[in-house]
Amino acid sequence: MNTIYTIADNIMTPLGFTTKDNFEALKQGKSGIELITDPKITQIPMYASIIDSEWLDSECFLHVFPDDHTRLEQMMITSIDIALKQTNIDTSKNDTLFIFSSTKGNIDLLENKNHPFDKERLNLWALSDEVCKVFKSPVKPIFISNACISGVTAIITGAQYLKMGKYKNVIICGGDIISEFTPSGFQSFKAISEAPCKPFDGNREGINLGEGAGTIILSTNENLVKEANPVIFRGGANTNDANHISGPSRTGDGLYYAIRNTLKEAGKIDKNIDYISAHGTATLYNDEMESKAISWAELEHVPVNSFKGYWGHTLGAAGIIECIAGIHSIKENYLIKTLGYSDHGVSKPINVIKEFKKTKVKNFLKTTSGFGGSNAAAYFSELDAD
Repeated sequence: MNTIYTIADNIMTPLGFTTKDNFEALKQGKSGIELITDPKITQIPMYASIIDSEWLDSECFLHVFPDDHTRLEQMMITSIDIALKQTNIDTSKNDTLFIFSSTKGNIDLLENKNHPFDKERLNLWALSDEVCKVFKSPVKPIFISNACISGVTAIITGAQYLKMGKYKNVIICGGDIISEFTPSGFQSFKAISEAPCKPFDGNREGINLGEGAGTIILSTNENLVKEANPVIFRGGANTNDANHISGPSRTGDGLYYAIRNTLKEAGKIDKNIDYISAHGTATLYNDEMESKAISWAELEHVPVNSFKGYWGHTLGAAGIIECIAGIHSIKENYLIKTLGYSDHGVSKPINVIKEFKKTKVKNFLKTTSGFGGSNAAAYFSELDAD
């Protein structure tokens, strides 16, 4: 079986346009969530995490020249470019595959009738094709859009292609922007919090939306590995609980099966997991369901966090940037507390991280769930760990 190495990454959020900047902000307890009143985004003031457009334009100029690209395409191109510069991968060769994840793609083009782009750019395939042109890729890209599990599913899919030996490298990029379309849907069923979100807390009211992009590069080419003990992808799985179009299973069975199948694929037979990066949206039903799934998997003792209090819910980018943060928790042996959590508010006694902690971290489990009953999980560890 091919070893799947994580060789480069990038996180782009309001907290910074590099993984280093973002992880340093996390360790300092900084949040990109603030009160948004822009009428182009929301008619009702709401807390969200939005990237400054002027900052984005200046950062794009430093890395590539994103003329004739949409805002989301600019974010993805810049994120990929930053990650690629950490490697010597030649994207013009046939051994590298691009995989994209997003829940909405260029949805802002639907709202702005005066945009200069062809109407086909609303299609997800058109977005991925435009980004791949910048990197001169001759390989047809893959686009995954499966609600909030899109990012983790994209990573699992990339790993499957590498295991089959079809490619040597996979560049996985996820992103979403916040436009008027996005909050209107969540506001319609009162899922948005009127304050900064509080994952797993007894006073949680709902989500904060966020925008961002993230890129992770996986490879089976050990010559690209720079570290003596790199972090590798060991396993992942998808399930669907078929419960409801927007509500998760009340029992947590779907996510439990994703966790079980992930650990089975990874060959993980004990419960010695150092950390769980949960989905933790701070909605009433998601957090309760996750606590049940974690408990059912007999992982109540494992430290658990949610990053939603720092970045908000970045939708198609969430699974990717949160996996990257988990990878850097391993690299820096540092656990990030769950911002907004103080009073335990779920029925199961899961071990929610309340304080920043320097400690040995050799592995972690990532969980995520989304609309339509979808669930996904992934397991990463150091090469010499189990």
